[in-house]
Amino acid sequence: MRRAPLALAACFALTTSLAACGSDSLEDPGASGSSSSATESVDVKTDDELAAMVPAEIKEKGTISVGSDASYAPNEFLADDGKTIEGMDVDLFDAVAAKLGLKTKWTNGGFDGLIAGIGSGKYDVSVSSFTINDERKKEVNMISYFDAGTQWVTTKGNPNGIDPEDACGKSIGVQKGTVQVDDLEARSKKCEADGKDAIKAVVEQEQSKVTTSLASGKVEAMLADSPIALYAVKQQGDTFEALGDVYDSAPYGIVVPKDQTELADAIAEALKAIEEDGTYETILKNWGNESGAVDDFAVNP
Repeated sequence: MRRAPLALAACFALTTSLAACGSDSLEDPGASGSSSSATESVDVKTDDELAAMVPAEIKEKGTISVGSDASYAPNEFLADDGKTIEGMDVDLFDAVAAKLGLKTKWTNGGFDGLIAGIGSGKYDVSVSSFTINDERKKEVNMISYFDAGTQWVTTKGNPNGIDPEDACGKSIGVQKGTVQVDDLEARSKKCEADGKDAIKAVVEQEQSKVTTSLASGKVEAMLADSPIALYAVKQQGDTFEALGDVYDSAPYGIVVPKDQTELADAIAEALKAIEEDGTYETILKNWGNESGAVDDFAVNP
């Protein structure tokens, strides 16, 4: 996976007694790791009032465990060491945790198992570019923090003549468990209803594999969340090009267990706090994603 184009060594300068960067390394190097920051040095101060909102069991351990699928650059992905999880989402939630007086412990897991991991208690929260929708809100609480849509990508020059509005019979890549799977299924059903060939959906466990499939010619196009799709185009502009416009924009949500309303409220307030002190804007700019900024950090919007 390509490294982000910004320096990734700087840590948040936390004014707490917590470890630098606000993250712990876990023992299994293949599954988890600490995060590093792509931001400029940002002074994220613990807010005692916000810290008091954190549930006692999390406050006592001083660490909040975070599940994430680290295959979704630039939002969350593995660094060159193969275990450090970094990206825009990591920087944002590390800043939120710092406001709450907590360290973060990031664990890499398959996207389609993250919400189940929240339900089982494997993770305290999940931060992994989850689009907020009614189906997910039935299972968990979701706190809005960013706005993204869907973007199609094809190979340079669109040699196969891919049209998102008529991709019938084409091989299209998509990541398992994403809203884009539903999008592709709906388009394929319309193809069949119109008497055309179904779309040949190639569903991969990781977005990085979807991108690789497009580069290798295994698929003729892919669709993904707009920050991820446009990042791929930026990184491989000689290979890829964006196809059409971003559509179906919706907020991303930090995922919290359904019964943890106090924690959800604390995270929402911490997001407001990092917006007020400028940290939120700085992080988005450092990742080139300021266009996705929101000003409503709400629980289950």
